[in-house]
Formats: sequence, C-alpha cells, structure tokens
Amino acid sequence: MEDFKGICGKLLKMARNWSLPLGIITGVAVYAAFHFFSFLNPLKPAAEVTAGHLIPVLQFVMLFFTFCKVRPSEMKIRKWHLWLALVQVLACIAIALPLYFFPEFRYAVLLEGAMVCIVCPTAVAAAVITGKLGGNEASLTTYTIISNMIAAVVIPIVFPMVERHEGMPFMVQFAVILKMVFPVLICPLLAALVVRKFFPRLLAAILRYCSSLAFYLWAFSLIMIIAQALRSVVNGHFEAWMLWCSAGISLAVCILQFAIGKMTGGHYGDRISAGQGLGQKNTVFAIWVSVAYLSPVVSVAPSCYILWQNVINSWQLWRRQKAGSRS
Repeated sequence: MEDFKGICGKLLKMARNWSLPLGIITGVAVYAAFHFFSFLNPLKPAAEVTAGHLIPVLQFVMLFFTFCKVRPSEMKIRKWHLWLALVQVLACIAIALPLYFFPEFRYAVLLEGAMVCIVCPTAVAAAVITGKLGGNEASLTTYTIISNMIAAVVIPIVFPMVERHEGMPFMVQFAVILKMVFPVLICPLLAALVVRKFFPRLLAAILRYCSSLAFYLWAFSLIMIIAQALRSVVNGHFEAWMLWCSAGISLAVCILQFAIGKMTGGHYGDRISAGQGLGQKNTVFAIWVSVAYLSPVVSVAPSCYILWQNVINSWQLWRRQKAGSRS
C-alpha cells in the first residue's frame, strides 16, 4: 500500500512538473481525435458548446480560489503596481488607436495579437513562481487583482476599436464584451471577499481542501483551449507566414514585458515580483477572449506566449537553483 501511494505521489509530481507540455500534447490529441475519427462527428456540436461554456466557468473558479487566499490587510498598493498598470493601459491604447483609424492595415492581426498579450491579466500561478524565485508573493497577488480590474475595463473599450462589427454601435459592443469579461475577471474577487467576510467556515474549508485545485483546473482548461484554438486556426486556412509572424510577435512582447517589469520593479526593490507581474500572463483567458470576440488567428499569439513565458520561467528557476547550489 505504501509503495502504491509512493508511486501515485511520484506520478502527481511528474504531472505537475510537466503540466505545460502534457496539457499542450493532450489538447492537440483531443483536436486530432475529433478531426480524424469520423465516429466522433456526432459529439462535435456538444463538445464545442460544452467548451464554450465551461472555459469561463473554470476561469472564474480558479480566480476565486486564488483570491480566497488573499487577506485584505496584505493588499498594499505599491508604486511599481501603478507604473505597470500605466504601461499596460498606454501600450494597449498605442496599438488600438492606429488600428481604429487604419482598419484596412494589412498586418492588423499581428498587432491585435500583441495587444491581447499585453492587456491579458497576470496569471494566477505567477505568485507561485514569484515565491520560488525569492520574490514577494503578497505584492504580486495584489498586482494580479489590479491587472484583472484593468483588463475588465480596457478590453471592452479597445476590442470594439480594432474589431468592428457592422450594425453594432460602439456602446453596444462595449456592453457585450463587458458582459463577457466582467463575470470572469471581477466577480471572483467580489465572491471571495463575501466568503471571507460572512462565511469563515467555508473559507477555512476552501483553504484547506482546495488550495491545489486551481492548478488542476488550469491544466484541464489548457487542454480545452488548445484544442479549440487549433480547430479555429486549421479551419481558418490562414497563411503560414501569418502564423510564424504571430509567434515571433508574441516572443518579442513576452521578452519586452518581462524586461520592463524587472527594470521597473528594480527601482523599488521588487524586481522579481514586478517582472512576473507584467510578464507572466493568464494566457488561457487571452486565447478564449481572442477566439470569442476577435479572430481565431489572433489566438495564435497568446497560444505561443504560453510556451515563451514558461521557457523564461524555467530558465529563471534553473538560474535560481544553480545559484543556490553554489552558495
């Protein structure tokens, strides 16, 4: 029995360490199964509807569990929070305005992909990586909440500017997107505050039994979103150069955001936290909102961003471990 538990523990640890490649491979396998096996055709409509409704629900639950861990007394806004928020907003506006005035720009899709990678809020797992790198987890979690609020406001404003829908006034599009993103990004925080204030026993149970559940929900949602994005890209028949350029744009944006975050945080003695806050993104949300409102090809950029940010995180963790072994 002890050997069985030991084996299960090793398998779970391996699954956590290799969650990203396993999630991507499984997502590709799920898409391939529906694409190549005709006997699954009757299940396609149900699978698409289920994924479309389940992904935002999983995002809500993940953020809710994460925000339940946050104590309001620990939420102190620091100067680097404000600077990074300003960078996030101004960068999105700088991309959206030219696209608004020049809607026929040939490479608009590439700029939209970059914009999504910027406006996307900080990943819920960023605090974990920050802690492993020696940063301030509480400060990073505070910025995660701030970045979610920014995304909930900025996305409904800039998306109608870059992707216009004929016959829909700006305010109608704003309301449609706000209705889509607000419950996913802001309501989890409000629900967590209500639970902390009025249901302490429920909060204790969540912290005790659901502390790791957000990770597994992330892995499951990653599988669905990768399969959904791959289906959209393949069915869209986009040119190969566009896909490669989207991957390159997301790499440049990823490196730039990590660098700007670290430089900004370095001025306030919180280099690691600021770097992760601006660089490590909730890409599952970014892919979902790209497919749902912009264009399937736009989702290529945040899909590749998943890979780039995890390569950077792996490199940072390796350097941290190497430095620790020397001391």
